[in-house]
Amino acid sequence: MGKSLGVLLIVVGLVMLVWSGFTYTKKEKIIDAGAIEITADKQETVNWPPYVGALAMVAGVIIYIAAKRRQ
Repeated sequence: MGKSLGVLLIVVGLVMLVWSGFTYTKKEKIIDAGAIEITADKQETVNWPPYVGALAMVAGVIIYIAAKRRQ
């Protein structure tokens, strides 16, 4: 369990370092007046600082090493 969690954190950390965020589109109602409905596409962006990915990688390495030593 510990090794797989460590590897997962390392991979997630690497991905977070390479991609610092992502953008998605959601529909938002502008006007909803009975039979008339007007919507607009709104882009939302999710960003995280690079140090979060680095911390996840470091935590993954520590967990992996600790799990390997217990065996």
